[in-house]
Amino acid sequence: MDKQTLASEIRELKKQRNAVILAHYYTSPEVQDAADYVGDSFGLSKMAAELDCDTLVFCGVRFMGESAKLLSPEKTVLLPAPEADCPMAHMVEDGFIERLRETYDDLAVVCYVNSTARIKALSDVCVTSSNALAVVSSLPERTIAFVPDRHLGRYIAEMLPEKRFILNPGCCPVHDAMLAEEIKALKAQHPEAKVLVHPECNEAVMALADYAGSTAGIIDYAVCDEAKEYIIGTVGGVLHQIERKTEGSGKRFFLPATKPTCADMDLVTLENVRDCLAAGAGSVYEVAPAPDREKVRARASLVRMLELSE
Repeated sequence: MDKQTLASEIRELKKQRNAVILAHYYTSPEVQDAADYVGDSFGLSKMAAELDCDTLVFCGVRFMGESAKLLSPEKTVLLPAPEADCPMAHMVEDGFIERLRETYDDLAVVCYVNSTARIKALSDVCVTSSNALAVVSSLPERTIAFVPDRHLGRYIAEMLPEKRFILNPGCCPVHDAMLAEEIKALKAQHPEAKVLVHPECNEAVMALADYAGSTAGIIDYAVCDEAKEYIIGTVGGVLHQIERKTEGSGKRFFLPATKPTCADMDLVTLENVRDCLAAGAGSVYEVAPAPDREKVRARASLVRMLELSE
């Protein structure tokens, strides 16, 4: 089926379901173009809580759909690719947080939103790469347990030397595997290019950055900055929005030779966006509510994040 016919079917099903489609920057260009809103995890989290609709279609991975359901329990939340998951979300060892709570009196457990509802429920507050510095800065506790991403945790720790950080050994496999040598090779070819990277990247790549920030931050920097060439150190899907917003500017953008690709995000297609809307509530695409006790505590961590980010 051609894309125009698929897009027409999706629009009609959206009307029937009173649905809104949210897509992460890492999804494919055609999925982003079919969405009502495109954003990073922080922007989409806020959007999910505020939208007036009956159904949310979340074009992303499972933790994003779970977070949307926690913030909007009255809405039907659908994941076009229910099998799309985030490996990092599961990288907190059982008992890790409990042991830290037994050891430290002055402890705040800060949970990157790329995590399961269970880990969010064990935490004091969630963060995203957009708001982690602001949220952690505002916490009264001196000792910060940062889970699950060690790279984002290290990046925030470097900017807050007055606090003591305990880092969990998790990471995003895509950003962790990015090669500094490939960034250097691009820099040799384009010496005037600025290097923009996501703080999930490994330390060697971060050391080369002119700017480190969330996907939304990377887009904003590329759009507003005056340079003409940029090396982008994050998942390639972000280029769709950057190139759309800088069209006609003469700016050029380069990805590492090993293109950063999220296989789970790539599972989201126009076909399964259509299929999940057609199936609706009660289908395999629907995100089920978390267990009651977990749901209350996980939602509290997300709500506190939104409050501290205002």
